[in-house]
Amino acid sequence: MAKIRGAIVVDIEKCKGCGVCIGACPQEVIALSDNVNGKGYHYSYMKNPELCIGCSNCAIVCPDGVITVYRKKMDV
Repeated sequence: MAKIRGAIVVDIEKCKGCGVCIGACPQEVIALSDNVNGKGYHYSYMKNPELCIGCSNCAIVCPDGVITVYRKKMDV
């Protein structure tokens, strides 16, 4: 049976660090970085990438559309 693994890519320079994606993630994959982008915002990143299931909740709720989700079938 194939398992779905997900990955997100955040456009760091456009992320405002609002944190909406963090609450939308059922797997607690996303967190705000301690680093800041060029505008001075703490941006979102994959804190626990191995837990991502590619559900796309984060991308759906992102008010600025800066998250892209990728999904891949993994043979188990």
